[in-house]
This record gives sequence, structure tokens and C-alpha cells, in this order.
Amino acid sequence: MNRKDTLGFQIKTLDNLFFRNLLAYETGQKGLDEVTVMHSWILGFLYENADRDTFQKDIETEFSIARSTVTSIVKLMEKKGYISRESVEKDGRLKKLVLTEKGRKIHEQHIDDIDLLEERCKRNISPEDIELFLAVAGRLKRNLEEDIACSYSKISVSGKK
Repeated sequence: MNRKDTLGFQIKTLDNLFFRNLLAYETGQKGLDEVTVMHSWILGFLYENADRDTFQKDIETEFSIARSTVTSIVKLMEKKGYISRESVEKDGRLKKLVLTEKGRKIHEQHIDDIDLLEERCKRNISPEDIELFLAVAGRLKRNLEEDIACSYSKISVSGKK
């Protein structure tokens, strides 16, 4: 099988193209600072969940990424002034992630651009095909999540890490 015919290749290519278009538009036409893809997604997640305490573990779960990766991302986002980490009253060891005003403004600028790009991606595709794509993507995600869970349980049972 040609690697270009694989799901992984197609998914990664679509992801790259989507965000290259977004960055080209925002940095070229609007002159906005370049924000990484993952930073953009995390800013959106924190923005949408501003009414509750959000922790690093929530980011790990939401985006299916490793703790060490999230730690690096959070540190960089904090350094850039997009987020802050604040102690929680009930447990001083826990640090919730909070959008700064800078992070909020960057996210709000991205919302309209992402919506525009989303509509441009959907052109010439029927609503039924979009619905089918989303259903298949959901099944792919569940399959991969089940495989990860199965792998972790095998490691735990065998006692290996």
C-alpha cells in the first residue's frame, strides 16, 4: 500500500494544510503573531471552559497528549503570557490554568479566522458527506483510544513499564 493511501498520512496532511492556511492568513493579511497549532487549540479549550477550574490533566485528556508534552506546552504558553497558573483554594499543590487577557484576545482573533477557514474547507462538500466524515472520524478516535487503553492495561498486568 502506498503510504499516501493511509489514514494517518491523510489526517496529518489535512492538519498541516488547515493550519498552514490559517497561519498564512493571520500572519500575512492580519499581521498577527504566529501561535502554534496546539497553543491555539488550548487557548480555545480554556476560553470555552472559563467557568470552571481547568488543570493540566484536563488538557492531557482533551487532546490525548502525554503529560511531559503538556508540561512543556504550558510552560511556553505561560512564558509568552497567554496563560497563568494559579493555586487552587482547596489544594495549594494544584495549579489551575487561566487565560490571561493577552491569551483571551489572541483566541478571540482566531475564532473568526477559524470559522472562515472551516467554511472554506466545506465548500463543494454536501452536508451529508460532512456528517459522514465526522462520524467516521469519531469512530477512528474511539478505536485509537481503545487501543491505548488496552495497551496500558497490558502493561499494568504484566508489571512492565
